[in-house]
Amino acid sequence: MRSKGAIALLAVVLIVGFAGCAGCNTYNSLVAAEERVETAWANVETQYQRRADLIPNLVSTVQGAADFEQETLQAVTDARAKATSINLDVSDLNSPQRLQQFQQAQQQLSGALGRLLAVSENYPELRATEAFRDLQAQLEGTENRINVARRDYNESVRQYNTTIRQFPTVIVASLAGFDRRAPFEAEAGAEEAPDVDFSGN
Repeated sequence: MRSKGAIALLAVVLIVGFAGCAGCNTYNSLVAAEERVETAWANVETQYQRRADLIPNLVSTVQGAADFEQETLQAVTDARAKATSINLDVSDLNSPQRLQQFQQAQQQLSGALGRLLAVSENYPELRATEAFRDLQAQLEGTENRINVARRDYNESVRQYNTTIRQFPTVIVASLAGFDRRAPFEAEAGAEEAPDVDFSGN
């Protein structure tokens, strides 16, 4: 009789031990997935910061064209100030509203930069300067990097959100407080091609 009780106790201990190990492994994999999301977000922020750092040089170069539209330059400067004033930390990645605010500020900056570059077409002496061409190329490269960083972020969010919803991981995720993260989403109307007017009117 004692041997049957010992075997039953040993079986219970083994089951609890295996469950504990599985729970630890699940928790550790969730931590790793969350860290991938946070790293991907840091990469997005790095690219936006790179763009923000280029803008003062671009504005200074453009101001060299004495009759350049001050309103356009002011719009770029204001949009940059707004975009750099909205900071998100990793806890904000759970909030689609905060991410949307950040994204809207960045969209406004992209729009202001687009207008600046479109208006610059009316200034052949400006376009001919090496500094302006270099800055324009750097901004174009930065926009590409931003797109890649956002795509990588969305992929890490997709993997993370999928992981925390799968069974049995969902149990550990809910007990340990792992919440869904918000992806970047396209702006309303982004599916429509923008109107580009080089006439300066």
